[in-house]
Amino acid sequence: MTAVAPEEIRFHHGSLVVPTGAVHTTPLGYDRDNVPIGAPLPLAPSVELIHRLSGCRETIVAFEGKLGDTLLALSGVRAVLDWLRLRSVRAAVRAVGPYAGLIARTGLITQPQTTTPSGRQAVIGDRAGVEAHDSEATASLVLDPAAPPCWSSDGRAHPDLPARHHLALERRLGIRLPGAPPFAPTLMTGPNELVEELRSVGWLGGLAIAAITATSWPERKDYTAQRYTALAEHIAEVHQTQARLLLIGGNPADGPRITAEAPRRHVEILRLDGVPAASLVDLLPHCHLVVGNDTGLTHLAAMARGENGSSPPVVGLYARHSHSKWRTGLPHHHAVATGLSNRMHQGDLCPVRDAIPPDTAIHMDAFPPAALAQVCLELLKGARAR
Repeated sequence: MTAVAPEEIRFHHGSLVVPTGAVHTTPLGYDRDNVPIGAPLPLAPSVELIHRLSGCRETIVAFEGKLGDTLLALSGVRAVLDWLRLRSVRAAVRAVGPYAGLIARTGLITQPQTTTPSGRQAVIGDRAGVEAHDSEATASLVLDPAAPPCWSSDGRAHPDLPARHHLALERRLGIRLPGAPPFAPTLMTGPNELVEELRSVGWLGGLAIAAITATSWPERKDYTAQRYTALAEHIAEVHQTQARLLLIGGNPADGPRITAEAPRRHVEILRLDGVPAASLVDLLPHCHLVVGNDTGLTHLAAMARGENGSSPPVVGLYARHSHSKWRTGLPHHHAVATGLSNRMHQGDLCPVRDAIPPDTAIHMDAFPPAALAQVCLELLKGARAR
């Protein structure tokens, strides 16, 4: 870890392996690297769950809650679908709800469904999604972000939520599943009218920086357009170029809105408010850098892959929550975190779940734009060197 400024603020690279002894973990119970794919685990599986899943002829993927929780839980969906394939259980799979289109982009659901199958159903998703289909389901799996612990195996901890969900289900289903860290699926991208329009007027040329301002908790998680602008100015000045800053905002009352602001000395600014996530998936890989708070669109940026398979460095800002748990685990998804965030990481704690009183002194202003720029400049240098 490299100190930023002040002393309590730390940078955590996305490819950093966390050793077991550095954080509070729960032993996985087996040496995963030495168990062949498809082999039984040396643990008792959930017999009832396996019995119910084995008899289902359809699997419904249903998420209704927060975007970030949904994206970080998709590794759990992959685990169930991998188990069905290993067990040769023939079941149709369909995604429903507001995130069905995004889930389709992961490639987890490979065959489009044209008819509604008859027979027993399994439903997997968040609590709201599962409850919406509970009356129809023979088997239900709720992927609750508060449930799986930080697992440890083979000398390393697995703190990110995609790893937690995947390994928790591997244990319950009782066989070694395919896959290795990072467990988060990625989102496929393609041609998009918004991308072509922005490219045609020069917004994706030169140094393009995307900054996530959207959040469900602005008083705690909004880094603010002013700080992002200062960050972009620092980066542009070092590169001796004009940066193009895309400020990605939430949903305004009157629908999607795209507006340009008066240019600064080194930065041109475009606000994109209320742009659907499906369009942002196609847009964000065209940027050179993405910076955002701990929110769903930042996770989306990390999981989105360009048509050539590449992704820009993504930097998440963590003031209160664990910087390791609320990340995708992908090597280009980094974190800048306060001391409190690092203590949440070390102890596997959550301010909400564990009712830890808020520290009113810790807000997003803990990250000075000039210091954050130094981190971003190093990441940009590394991205260009590859």
